[in-house]
Amino acid sequence: MADWTQLPKELLELISKRLGTHYDVIRFRSVCSTWRSAVTAPNRCRNRFAPRFPLLPISSQFSLSKRSVCLLGSPTTSTQTNAASPSSWVIKIEEDPMNGRVQLLNPLSRSRFDSLPDNFPKPLNLLDFRVLELGEEYVLHYLTHHSVGNLYMEKVVLSCLDDNVNDFIILTIHVSGKLAMFKSSVKKWAIIQDMPSPFDDVIIYKGNFYAVDNTGRTVVVGLDFETNLIAMPVFGGDKKFLVDSKGELLLVDMYLSIESEPGSSSSSAGFGFGFVEEYFENLALYMNERTVKFKVFKLDDVGKQWVEAKDLDDRVLFLGDGCTFSASIEDLSVCRGNCIIYVDNFFHSLGEEDGASEHCDVGVFDLESGSIGLLTKVPQFSELFWPPPHWISSTAASDVSIFVLQC
Repeated sequence: MADWTQLPKELLELISKRLGTHYDVIRFRSVCSTWRSAVTAPNRCRNRFAPRFPLLPISSQFSLSKRSVCLLGSPTTSTQTNAASPSSWVIKIEEDPMNGRVQLLNPLSRSRFDSLPDNFPKPLNLLDFRVLELGEEYVLHYLTHHSVGNLYMEKVVLSCLDDNVNDFIILTIHVSGKLAMFKSSVKKWAIIQDMPSPFDDVIIYKGNFYAVDNTGRTVVVGLDFETNLIAMPVFGGDKKFLVDSKGELLLVDMYLSIESEPGSSSSSAGFGFGFVEEYFENLALYMNERTVKFKVFKLDDVGKQWVEAKDLDDRVLFLGDGCTFSASIEDLSVCRGNCIIYVDNFFHSLGEEDGASEHCDVGVFDLESGSIGLLTKVPQFSELFWPPPHWISSTAASDVSIFVLQC
């Protein structure tokens, strides 16, 4: 039998460079002392950011942190796993930029879990599980003397240049709907004026910045602030998402319908502060917007158009508040694919109590049948999120606010 510990250092270095995420590198280095000494630790540019950024559009100081959406797999085989417990768990992990402690978050939203089971392990050692990084999101934090707060933006994507933590570019959607870019080399923001319509989503795809507006018009954003059209508009839906699915760029078009409450009225005549009432009426309408269907499109880059797709090839798409990602039914250990799992404010406004706040605002859409409903009504998917599977638990007490991660 071959002695894997005796592989040449040069070969180990070549293998490590082909690993997809820093989690893969960590597991690779954990095999034995020889492999650990041959491969350097993951570049922190891929995990945590300490540089500070000015606030849009005024001067202030900010830090940037990365949140990783991970699929934790049972350390045992599917035949050894309790049939009543799922063999996979989807979770979002964030490292606090101030103290380095790690917290668990809802994988599809920006919210933290209110609590974890009493027997949840602390610390949680990722080397005990199979770990697959499904997606990532970045969050800008404003720094004060005593605390860290999140700066709300539609979405933030980042590209490191040559894996250098001090050389990076950020692209986000400004409150005006325009694109905004920050370059570490010049240490200031620039608003990109290309905006026939407000932008809905941005993504890193094959190393480039892509952006889509609410008509479906899609552009590649260059480092020189120029935009190049790669797909014409797709009219019909109300909100557009870009998803990298197995190396293929997809456009997901969400259709919304407003659910009116009985006896509601939009009239504000006779009131001196009509603009205030209008604001709250618009907010109420937003909370009552219900997702009714989706359409999915694949990019025809030659024809510069989006072509509707009727099948996702046994993939499941996830549309979160800060990131989009996909996974195969094999990775998720589910028997049903061709679905979209998404955040829906309508379900949250219903006040559903089944399963608490961790997943009451999440829906599932079946692309083949066109059916749509609550995540809690589809056990094979809801069990991916909450509660944590039994195999991840231990006798250790848990406090999510001081959660520690070992890797």
